[in-house]
Amino acid sequence: MNKFAENIHKQTEGLKPAEALTLLVDAFPGQITFSTSFGWEDQVITHMIFSNKLPIKVFTLETGRLFPETYYVWNRTMEIYGQPIHAYYPNNEALEQMVNAKGPNSFYESVDNRKECCGIRKVEPLNRALSGNKCWITGIRADQSLTRQFMGHVEWDDAHQLVKFHPIYDWTLDDVKAYIKQYNIPYNTLHDRGFPSIGCAPCTRAVQPGEDLRAGRWWWEDQSKKECGLHEEIFKA
Repeated sequence: MNKFAENIHKQTEGLKPAEALTLLVDAFPGQITFSTSFGWEDQVITHMIFSNKLPIKVFTLETGRLFPETYYVWNRTMEIYGQPIHAYYPNNEALEQMVNAKGPNSFYESVDNRKECCGIRKVEPLNRALSGNKCWITGIRADQSLTRQFMGHVEWDDAHQLVKFHPIYDWTLDDVKAYIKQYNIPYNTLHDRGFPSIGCAPCTRAVQPGEDLRAGRWWWEDQSKKECGLHEEIFKA
């Protein structure tokens, strides 16, 4: 963590999530953004941003392979809060070239193919979404996976040259569910059917009792490093 991120860590330590977000708005005026995939955690943070009228741009990565339930909660969230959620789509030429050459489900064939698909559908759009920003808000929590337990609520993202802030990093899943119930926040009903982590439909399944919360993502691959490239810095020593 560089000195800039360390300073943000000190300023936000001990603050409630909404308080920390308000502080960051003042620290990064017009250069703070939040990425949502409409899961439990992201809906909590979206509520904090919209209900407190915080000037934080909310965006999502529209991969083209999302579940119908995800589109429903996306639309319902916009209806309830009356605020825009900005969509970033894959580059059409890169996507067409990949699908034309390898078919629509090439990601099942190899890790390299899967990373290529994630790169086109998620990583490149994310780079555009983060361009010009100095602070990226995420819904990462410590107990989502083993790798995420070694992070903190503030990180320095060297690839994008910005501060990453995880406002509910220390929350448990029960904390998240209780908050959603308390404020009657719309959420993805796939969560009620064994999907704690929800991404693209072809790459996400329900988890079995006792499995890691992210076991349903890219389940056919090695369980140790199941990220799509959005949070690669997690694995840096």
